[in-house]
Amino acid sequence: MRSLSSMLSRLFGRGTPAGATNEQAADLFGRRYNAFRDLLESNSELLGIISGLQEMLDGETVFGRPFISTQTSRLLFHATRMVSSLDTLSGGRYPDLAVALARIRGEMDALVTQPRHSGATPYVLPLSQLSRLALDTVGAKAANLGELKRLGLPVPEGFAVSTAGFDAFMGHEGLLDDILRRAREIMPDDPASIREASDDIQKIVMQSALPADLEQALAEAWASLAARGVTRCAMRSSAVGEDGELSYAGQYATVLNVDGASMVETYRQVVASLFSERAITYRLFMGEPLEASAMSVLCLEMVDAVAGGVLYTRNPVPFAEGEEHMVLDAVWGLGAYAVDGEVTPDRFVLSHDDPPRLLSSAVADKLRQLLMNPEGGVTPADVPQDKRQAPCLSPAQCIELGAMGLRIEAHYGSAQDIEWALGRDGGLVLLQARPLKMELEQQVACIPVAGETVLLEGGDCAASGVGCGTVLLLDEENIPAGIPSGTILVVRHPSPRFVPVLVRAEGLVAETGSLTGHLASLAREFQIPALFNAEGASELLRQGDVVTLDAACARVYAGEVAAVLERKAEKMPVMAGTAMLELLRKIADLVIPLYLTDPASGDFRPDSCRTVHDLMRFAHEVCYKEMFRISDMLSNKSVSAVRLQAALPVDLHVIDLGGGLHGSDGFVTRDGVLSEPFAALLDGMLDPAVAHGAPRPVSLQGFLSVMSRQMLEPPTAGDQRFGERSYAIVSDRYLNFSSRVGYHYSVLDAFCGQAMDSNYVHFEFKGGAAGEERRSRRVQALARILSALGFVLEVRGDRVVARFRKYDREETVERITALGRLLIYSRQMDMLMHDDASVQMAAEHFINGEYRRFS
Repeated sequence: MRSLSSMLSRLFGRGTPAGATNEQAADLFGRRYNAFRDLLESNSELLGIISGLQEMLDGETVFGRPFISTQTSRLLFHATRMVSSLDTLSGGRYPDLAVALARIRGEMDALVTQPRHSGATPYVLPLSQLSRLALDTVGAKAANLGELKRLGLPVPEGFAVSTAGFDAFMGHEGLLDDILRRAREIMPDDPASIREASDDIQKIVMQSALPADLEQALAEAWASLAARGVTRCAMRSSAVGEDGELSYAGQYATVLNVDGASMVETYRQVVASLFSERAITYRLFMGEPLEASAMSVLCLEMVDAVAGGVLYTRNPVPFAEGEEHMVLDAVWGLGAYAVDGEVTPDRFVLSHDDPPRLLSSAVADKLRQLLMNPEGGVTPADVPQDKRQAPCLSPAQCIELGAMGLRIEAHYGSAQDIEWALGRDGGLVLLQARPLKMELEQQVACIPVAGETVLLEGGDCAASGVGCGTVLLLDEENIPAGIPSGTILVVRHPSPRFVPVLVRAEGLVAETGSLTGHLASLAREFQIPALFNAEGASELLRQGDVVTLDAACARVYAGEVAAVLERKAEKMPVMAGTAMLELLRKIADLVIPLYLTDPASGDFRPDSCRTVHDLMRFAHEVCYKEMFRISDMLSNKSVSAVRLQAALPVDLHVIDLGGGLHGSDGFVTRDGVLSEPFAALLDGMLDPAVAHGAPRPVSLQGFLSVMSRQMLEPPTAGDQRFGERSYAIVSDRYLNFSSRVGYHYSVLDAFCGQAMDSNYVHFEFKGGAAGEERRSRRVQALARILSALGFVLEVRGDRVVARFRKYDREETVERITALGRLLIYSRQMDMLMHDDASVQMAAEHFINGEYRRFS
């Protein structure tokens, strides 16, 4: 008989030194076996990661760049571990697999790595030098104002601190690294973590020094404004991405009435608002990466406004009367109270003709206004009695604004959202222009539902749609970190500060506000039905009551009203159309597709691997061949591969690591199985109560049916059987059965001994050729059975993982035996899952020991 060392040398090639002793050869086998175990473990982990990626691709769950970074890191770790383990196991037979992995890693790194903006742009650019082509340099807000100035429209003097200045600030003294390090700790589904990270990051920004050359550039720009008579300015966010496809309405800071001495501190304040709680939440729900954000800051001559407000060149809620008209809202003083929802504004409706006509006016009772403070900043004040119910604009001023709006709309080719101010000199100036988000057309017959109680009626639809949930009364000064699902928010003033909770709500009702306000814009973006100017809402709608909101018809009903909820449109996935989802899809293209499907094909080679899944498929297929190349050639009793012969016909080859089998001559019977977990598995499969007759005809659909066909068909099926031989690795206390057949992957890994803390059972499967509906029912049935057996479960898509750990020897054996029965019982389960009732029936019959009733 050849020595073990010579056999291993022949099998493992250069990995085994010539003349190795049996002890050295056994040690080598141990290392190879450990590599085999590591490979299978990483394969299992990768299957879980892939399932998680597949779930996220539907766009229903909010995620950010930290999720992508974490998952790609895990993917590459386990893929590298599989490749390295196969290299150890095979003695370096597959070097091209590492080359394929390096190529995939390079493509993935190129996607995940975010290049920073170029610093070639000047830190400060005058408004007169800007146009809409400067979006990447100064953001849309500043670029659009520069464009309006070029059109000859009235725009205040000012300048923009460019993204190059922002990059210089972020790069100074490692500020960006500190921010990103803290941001990686954010959990998108945990509002408290967002709030804590936001507080920390904003403190970091406010405590950081500006580079000396940036501070000098700010001082020189201010001096230039002062030379033209400007003494005060408004410093406003003009972030890249703001006021474009996404509005970021009210998410970033605007600081009014700033003097030159306060400019540096105010610049820091505006930059810090990039990391406010509501801005982070908005970006997460809109799928915008933090690393790609860059904050330009607009410094605009402060207008001491008599009145201010917003002009929409179209009505954004199309079912409302006058959808082709322009909507103009106005408040006394600075326009912030109009967009922030503090005051119900005057409403003027203008025709969309050129020139426009004033069609109607609705003058509100305006109690408060926001005024410039001579000492700096702004001050709330009461509106004088004689002006409270007086219109803020004359008909001529309304028409003048409307004409400017039409000109801007024609220039940009889309509906516009325009902020304006009326100066003390009677002149109108434009402060902002951005694309107006329009809802899809919707026709609604607003007839009250018979027999249902209307709790509230009246107000303005700010965002169409219907919703049902529990009333939650909120105060702007006490916004919670999170809210329960299925909540209808009721607020007095619709402030943008409510964004962190709005994104998780079913609806919003506000006692004041306007469809031109920031929160109305955000509700439309988030597809949250919203009703504004609903007088008495906080008294009529009681905390904790279930209500149905019909925003389109301006009604709130008591309870759940099915007739209204029938109109509830299916929401677009929250991440749909976002940069983050698109990035995830590109990464998924390097991970999920499986091109290596046929091991018998000439293309089943390492250099054909195009995805991580291909790498997994190749390594998983080959690792068994490499592992069992040893056992197929050995006759040494300490490491032997034999065929199982039992009353249950299986084509199963077993490798004994020591103490697992007795007797061989190329085969072993049940009586020769000494391994306790393997014996328990066979006892379950051989149980007369479940093992009855010959295997039934099987479809190739479903994991367990395919696995059973592989395991249970008689050996005479030979190479015509679907799949290859099955293998088990055993010792006196250990069992591993792991294979991949067709579309299915399965693993049963168990240890059973006297030390309770060491005992475990791990069972999982993934995949199936059955239709999605049948696979779903099969998963539900197996999950119920395994749960009843005391397993801890993880179910994702078509993958089920079941774990049973740290129980005594008897209970561990009992669970392994039950899994043996389940393998037989469920071998055609997917074919029998005709309807939802079959799920419960299959689970109940197995749990009650009525194995043959279901089958």
